Amino acid sequence: MLRWFFLLAVLFSACAAADIHIPKTTAAISIDGDLSDAGWAQANKVQIEINSWPSENTPAPVETEALLLENGEYFYLAFKAKDPNPSQIRAFLKDRDGVWEDDLVGIKIDSYNDQKLAYQFFSNPLGVQADAIENEVTGDESDAWDGIWHSVGQLTPDGYQVEIAIPLRILNFNDRLALQQWRIELVRFYPRDLKHRLSSNKIERVNPCWICQMRVATGFSGAKQGSHFSVVPSLVTGASQQRDVTADAKTDWQTEPNTEVSLDLKWGITPDINLNATLNPDFSQVEADVAQVSMNDTFSLFFDEKRAFFLDNQDYFSSPLDLVYTRNIGAPDIGAKLTGKQQQHSFAFFAANDEKTTFIVPGNLGSDVAILDEESSNAVLRYRYDLSADLSLGWISSLRQSDSYHNNLAGLDLKYKLTDQDQLVLQYLYADSAYSAALRQSFADSEAGLRLADDLSDPAYFLMYEHDDGAWFWNTEYLALEQDFRADMGYMPQTDFHKFVQGLGYQWFSDNNWWNRAILSGDWDISHNANNELLEKEAELFLELWGPQQSFFSVSLADRDKTGPRLTNNSLAIDGNTLMFNEQRLTTFAEFRPLPALYANAEVELGDAIDYRNNRLGELVQFAPEISWNATTHLQVEARHTYRYLEADGAEVFTANLTDLRFSYQFSVRSLLRLTLIYSDIVQNPLNNPGLTQQLERSLGSQLLYSYKLNPQTLFFAGYSDNAYQDDELTSLERDQRSVFMKFSYAWLL
Repeated sequence: MLRWFFLLAVLFSACAAADIHIPKTTAAISIDGDLSDAGWAQANKVQIEINSWPSENTPAPVETEALLLENGEYFYLAFKAKDPNPSQIRAFLKDRDGVWEDDLVGIKIDSYNDQKLAYQFFSNPLGVQADAIENEVTGDESDAWDGIWHSVGQLTPDGYQVEIAIPLRILNFNDRLALQQWRIELVRFYPRDLKHRLSSNKIERVNPCWICQMRVATGFSGAKQGSHFSVVPSLVTGASQQRDVTADAKTDWQTEPNTEVSLDLKWGITPDINLNATLNPDFSQVEADVAQVSMNDTFSLFFDEKRAFFLDNQDYFSSPLDLVYTRNIGAPDIGAKLTGKQQQHSFAFFAANDEKTTFIVPGNLGSDVAILDEESSNAVLRYRYDLSADLSLGWISSLRQSDSYHNNLAGLDLKYKLTDQDQLVLQYLYADSAYSAALRQSFADSEAGLRLADDLSDPAYFLMYEHDDGAWFWNTEYLALEQDFRADMGYMPQTDFHKFVQGLGYQWFSDNNWWNRAILSGDWDISHNANNELLEKEAELFLELWGPQQSFFSVSLADRDKTGPRLTNNSLAIDGNTLMFNEQRLTTFAEFRPLPALYANAEVELGDAIDYRNNRLGELVQFAPEISWNATTHLQVEARHTYRYLEADGAEVFTANLTDLRFSYQFSVRSLLRLTLIYSDIVQNPLNNPGLTQQLERSLGSQLLYSYKLNPQTLFFAGYSDNAYQDDELTSLERDQRSVFMKFSYAWLL
């Protein structure tokens, strides 16, 4: 009898320990990196003692203790991270979200305990912040979101310690509950020879949903967010100059001064419903985009969104297909956004005008970009109903409209988690569009001219089934974009396109010194147009290997039959109007960290490639190395280069070189000076490109930027940028653009 009582007592204790209690305090806590405040004596101490990745729930190699506390306004956390060799701690002063490869401590919070979304708050040992949103519905994890919270860290003789204060006002949660029950995970990243992920709870590989495995935390009794309100006025001022440069003359610089005052408002109507509004917003790109090579590409490039208005709660707009690409909206005068969650219901809406109308004109062999000199109205509505933790239903609709154009889209989607290892995703869409005759005429010599019409409407379908049990994984996908389907608010550069994909793979884990994880996988896919004419058929084999010095190596072999460009542009037909080419391609990628301050990677592609300009098969060589070096705690150097060479019929077609070089000096956690240099050099061989009108294209862009960020919304920028170019007529690079700019914004939190 005593034996059974003892076993029941142990079982009861284990169940009770599954929950983490968050004590409440009235004592003052100062976020200064010093844990001597009396309030910390009341904190719940939780050990981060599980090595969850790449090991599976083995004892952590180092000691970490987390202290948890709240006072009704802030969620306080402190971390004591011990290290047997403190000199190996990786801690550098960088810009926000630039420290994901450093030593880190932090927390993940599912504030609705619905296993759909988790906030991530991390700090490196110097207090530099990194935050993100993990979306279980889409499988995405994005650090584009920036919350206003506080962190201070400091190195100690036996490791480091960090204090964090998270205002409850920046978290969405149901404050109608008398007692909160959130899911949380306390995490430490310990990057040495391997990058260890240490956790406060077990992560079973057999279950790919990590949010679902976080522990429940109880506390925050009576916590209220209130109807918080923030006002963020901004001032942007500067001047830009342009001039025409030819071999014979240079015109005088033409100066355009610019001063704009804008206002951003955010109102927490309820604890889980937020309204954003912006008046005369500054939607300029303060920092230069990462350079990309577009030579011999047929589809439009993708650029990440960086603008705060669109980034705030952007995960609420996510759906299986990429239907909201806000970089399409260039220069609005006014915008509004409403996002919220009520029990099982989540919703999001935004509307904004745009001084001009820009959208991708999709095709099945390539895409173009259309620009209408007309003001447009733009809006997106997204709704999701979570019937349970395993089943979600969603609705999305979007609208773009100007005087001579419109694109309206609506559709339903479903995600059903059949088991911990299996999930089904479905989406159905229908779009209605109209494009003017003048716009069609501007694309008369391309596929886009045949795609545009004054009355287009068609559906799209997406189906995906995935299985992942931690060892075996496989997926089946089917995407059908009918001929007249358009999603102009999204990044959807293809249409008239049906694709079936079947993939299979297996992964191994090991405690060997020279490798710790390996994946062997492959997939087969086939694509047709709506008339069932073959566009592409491809088989790929992949080998991926993780090893010492945080190294990763992958190699892939591809064999594909692929359609070249159309022989004539007066028909959308594939059969009889295109040539089919067989491409065999080898791609390798390798990365490693030989030193705590040095990271390097390189990608190499070798094999066949279609020369789209001349409609023939060529030989491609592409080499893309990247190096990031933290020269000191304050100075970081980043260099990326892409070399792309195409040969056909035994001679060069083109050679493209692109270099992106960035020097960053971080004076403190808040203050940064960055110099960016982007150089592009494209040379085409006129003897192997019939009808070529320009052989040489060179450009050099530079930007010097100083920033001071008190928080993501209270900040100051000042900078200078210019651009120089060279073509066949010019003998050297000549500047044709230059500008100076300054931006100041301040956030009042009311």
